[in-house]
Amino acid sequence: MDGFDGEYLWRRLRSFPSAPRYWVAYSGGRDSHVLLHAMAGLRPRLGAELRAIHIDHGLQSAATAWAEHCRRVCAELAVPLVVERVAAAPAAGESPEAAARDARYRAFHALLGAGDCLLLAHHLDDQAETLLLRLLRGAGVHGLAAMPARRPLGRGWLLRPLLDVPRAAITAYAQRHGLAWVEDPSNDWADFDRNYLRRRVMPILAERWPGAARTFARAAAHSAEAVSLLDELAQGDLAACASGDGVDAAALRALTPERQRNLLRYWIRRHGLEPPPRERLLDGLRALLEAGEDRQPELRWPAGHVRRYRGRLLLERDAQVHQPTPIARAWDLRAPIDWAGGRLEAVVTQEGGLRTDLLGRDDITLRPRRGGERLRLPGRAHASVLKKLLQEHAVPPWVRQRLPLLYVGERLAAVADLFVDAAFLAPPGEPGLRLVWRRAVGDEP
Repeated sequence: MDGFDGEYLWRRLRSFPSAPRYWVAYSGGRDSHVLLHAMAGLRPRLGAELRAIHIDHGLQSAATAWAEHCRRVCAELAVPLVVERVAAAPAAGESPEAAARDARYRAFHALLGAGDCLLLAHHLDDQAETLLLRLLRGAGVHGLAAMPARRPLGRGWLLRPLLDVPRAAITAYAQRHGLAWVEDPSNDWADFDRNYLRRRVMPILAERWPGAARTFARAAAHSAEAVSLLDELAQGDLAACASGDGVDAAALRALTPERQRNLLRYWIRRHGLEPPPRERLLDGLRALLEAGEDRQPELRWPAGHVRRYRGRLLLERDAQVHQPTPIARAWDLRAPIDWAGGRLEAVVTQEGGLRTDLLGRDDITLRPRRGGERLRLPGRAHASVLKKLLQEHAVPPWVRQRLPLLYVGERLAAVADLFVDAAFLAPPGEPGLRLVWRRAVGDEP
C-alpha cells in the first residue's frame, strides 16, 4: 500500500487481538506521532481505553524538552500520557542502541496489564533495514524474519500495525494533518549501523531497485513463514524429547543434527533467552551429547548455560550462575518472598503441605543449605539426610545451594516445594499450606 489513513489502521487493528487498553509508544518523533494521531481519531470505534507512554532514556540533553512536547501533544489529543525515565547507559561492550532498546522493553513489559496492547510505529522501511542489518550479522532464519507484526509481551501484546506502510506514506500523513514532531539528532549519527544503512545504503539500492524496501520486507515475511514451520517441527521434537523441565540427551541423539539444533534453539527461546551463535552451539551441543558419563559438559554463552546432569540437558540463565548464596531471612508465610532469583509463596491446598497454624508465626526463617541437614518424611520412621534425598530426587548440584530451607525455630520444616517434615505436615483431611517456588530458568529439579 502507498497511502495511509485511519481506515487502513482500523483494518489492521481488527486483525489483531482486541484489548481492554491500547498503549501507543510515543517518542515524540514523526512516526509515533502519526500513529498516536491516527489512533486518537479511531477512539470512538476502539471500544477500549487509549493511552500513550513516553520513555525518557536520559541520554540526550533535549530529553526533558521532548517529554514536555509529548505532554503537550497528548493534552491536545486528550490522550493520557505516562512518562517513564529509564536507566539506559550501556554496559561494557554493549552498544548504546541495544542498551536503550533493552531499557525500553523492560519498561513496556512492566507497564502492560492483562490483555493490553502496546502499539509501536515501526514501518516498512524499518523492516527492510532490520532485515539487512541481521543479514550482515549472519543471522539465521529467525533473525531474517525481522520484526513480527504481533508478539506476546508481558501480560499483553506488542503490535506493529504499520509494517506494510512505507516511510513516505507516513510523512505524507504528517504533512496532511499539520503535525509537529521532534527530531532526534542521533538519527543522523553515521556511527550507528541502522543510520548508515538508512542514509547511505538504502538510497543507492533504491536508485537501481526502486522497490527494494518492499522486496526486503517481503523476504522477511517469507522467513517468518519458515520460522513458523521450524517451530512447529521443534515443538513436536521437544514433546518427544522432554524430560521434566529438561531435554533427554538420549532422545536428542536420535534426531538428525539439524533437528537437534532446531530443537535446542526453540527450547532456549521458549525460556526468553537468545540462542548462542552457530559455532558455539555446534561445539557445545557436540560436547553435551558425546562427552562420557563421568564428565560434566556444558554449552555456555553470554545469556545462559546448558548443562548435562544424569542424562538430561538443563538450562539456566547466566545471571543465575553468578548469583550469590542467599542469606537467611524471616518470613511469616503471609506474602510471597523473593529467594535466589525466584519467588516463594505459601498457597492454601486442600490436602498436604504445612500446617495452617504456622501462618503468621514470628519464629519462621528461610535459610540456605549449610550441610548436614536432616528431616523425617511422612511414612518413614527415621530422619533422612537432606543431601541423600536431593540425590534421590535428581536435584542438580548447582540448584541445591539455592534451595530455600524453611525453619520453625531451629527445626527444619520444609525444603522448597520438595519435602515437608512429618512433624509439620497438615493432618489428613485438613487444608494445608503448599510452598510454591517459582524458580528462574533451569532450576526445576
